[in-house]
Amino acid sequence: MRRKDREITDRQKMEEVILSCDCCRLGLVDGNSAYIVPLNFGYSITGDRASFYFHCAKEGKKLDLIKSNPNVGFELDTNHAVHEGEKACDYAFRFRSIIGKGVAMLVETMEEKKEALRLVMSHYSDRDNWTFSDTEANSVTILRVDVMEIACKEHL
Repeated sequence: MRRKDREITDRQKMEEVILSCDCCRLGLVDGNSAYIVPLNFGYSITGDRASFYFHCAKEGKKLDLIKSNPNVGFELDTNHAVHEGEKACDYAFRFRSIIGKGVAMLVETMEEKKEALRLVMSHYSDRDNWTFSDTEANSVTILRVDVMEIACKEHL
C-alpha cells in the first residue's frame, strides 16, 4: 500500500470496517476482462479462515465464471464524505475501504448453507437468531469466498 499512513492493520478494526459496509463487490475473471457484481454478504472468521458468504440464483453468469475460475477479488467501502476546501486541490474524499483476493466455492452442506444465510440476514438486521428450512436453504446457491489476501485503508 502506497499510503501507509492510511493503512489499517489491526484485525478488529478491519472487521469493524467490513461489518459497517452494506455491499461487497465481487470481481470475477471473464476471459480477458473483469466482471464485477455488487452483492449482499455475510462474514465470518473460523479459526484462521476469514470468509464472505453470498446467496444467489441457481444459475447465471456469476456461477459460470466461478466454475471456470474460482479466483476472485473483492471490494467494500463505507463512511463516504466529501471534505470541501477553498481550492479544488483542497477537496478530499473521506472513506474506509477493504480490498482483497480469495477463492470462491459453492457451499454444499445443509448446515453451512443455513449458517451462511443466518450470517447474511444477521448482517442486515438486528437479529442473530434466524432459522431456515431445508427447502429455503436449497432454493438458493450459497457461495463462500475464503480470504487469501486483505487490505484495509481509511481517509477520515
